[in-house]
Order: sequence, then structure tokens, then C-alpha cells
Amino acid sequence: MKILVLNGPNINMLGIREPDIYGKETFADLLSLLHQTALEENVEIEQYQSNHEGCLVDKIQAAYGIYDGIVINPAAYTHTSIAILDALKAVNIPAVEVHISDLSQREAFRQISYAGMACEKTIAGHGIQGYREAILYLKHNRVGGAFSPDLSHHRAYGSVHGGSIA
Repeated sequence: MKILVLNGPNINMLGIREPDIYGKETFADLLSLLHQTALEENVEIEQYQSNHEGCLVDKIQAAYGIYDGIVINPAAYTHTSIAILDALKAVNIPAVEVHISDLSQREAFRQISYAGMACEKTIAGHGIQGYREAILYLKHNRVGGAFSPDLSHHRAYGSVHGGSIA
């Protein structure tokens, strides 16, 4: 199974940026967790982080026909990017949205998730362990063809290959 893990703006600043909200674990810790998960679960994981919306859209589009699932933390683009929503809907790859903090306990403007509208599941408030949960969800719930997420509702609120970092 091949999973693309996408991270939006400022995720590369984990451990530095607002540790009282996002925790003290670093981006390197997240990459290590992905590496360990790939080894333990025998899945291929590619991680991509960008501070630029168009780059994330390009990566989602390029995933079509290559990846079996997407784990996405759109970060600040969660609340603003219809382009990311449209890209996720276009490729129709099973996706899980992850947020390190619990968005339901955050500011009012963070209560909307456009990307979440195209995701099968949202995991929020579990720190970086939420990424592992999302990978396990995709691995154990992907049976046959693509998921068909219910898009009628509205949600409120380095590469790793076969266990080695490329």
C-alpha cells in the first residue's frame, strides 16, 4: 500500500511554533514517526510539506493513479482552501484529514474545514500520533476500490519508502 502524507504551512516549524498548542515534538519527530510506522505496517509512505497552496494542489493531482491513500494536514489552508478541496475530490483517493491540535477547542475561524469535506475521516487533537492513526485507518479500511466520502456534509471545526527515508 502506498500512502501520501501531505503537510501544509508551518508544519515544518513543529516544536518551535506555539508549543503550548502544537506540542514540543518537532518536524523531525514527525518524520521519524512516519518512518517507524512504514516499517511496522509494511506500507510505503511519501511525506511532502509545503507552505504554498498550489504546490499542495499539484502534489494531490500527481497522486492520481499512484497512491492508495492520502493523509493530509492542510494546516491553515484547512479553513480557506477550496482549491485543496477540489483537488481531493478530483482524484477521489481515500483521504484522512489530520490536525495536531483539537480544532473544536480553537478560534471560531478554525471551525470550518474545506479539505475535510473530501475526507473519509478527521483525526484531531491527538498530536503527531494522529498521523499514525490515519495511516492505520487507511490500511485497515481500504477494501477494493476507492472510498466514496459523503461530500454532502460539512465538517466543523522527506519521503519514507518501505521504512527508509529517501
